[in-house]
Amino acid sequence: MKKNRGFTLIELLVVIIILGLLAALIVPKITGRVDEAKVETTKVQLKALKDALEQYKLDNGTYPTTQQGLKALVEKPTTPPIPPRWRQYLDKLPKDGWGNDFIYVSPGVNRPFELKSPGPDGVEGTDDDISVWDDK
Repeated sequence: MKKNRGFTLIELLVVIIILGLLAALIVPKITGRVDEAKVETTKVQLKALKDALEQYKLDNGTYPTTQQGLKALVEKPTTPPIPPRWRQYLDKLPKDGWGNDFIYVSPGVNRPFELKSPGPDGVEGTDDDISVWDDK
């Protein structure tokens, strides 16, 4: 006579509870690391954009206007002022760690330009914005 070998309901519940506890402990740590990585990636991209803007200014005497935007680093602007010694500064425009476009305004307030990411919420002007000028 063969006995059915299987798991009882109690055993299954114990395993599910243990897996739930492990997930509750591990997932927040992994998620926090992902968020940190996105912030660091965004800061690196901001620095690269700032460097490209500085090179643009060295070559052409001014930064791109707000209307020309960051696109001026990839394609020669067709709106005045037309840069006299333009070259392609980037192959393509990066997005921030959350897939948002960077925000560029020239001239900025007390700075030659403003360059920032709207941050995780994707909304400009909130506390999670990341500026190229921040030392965070």
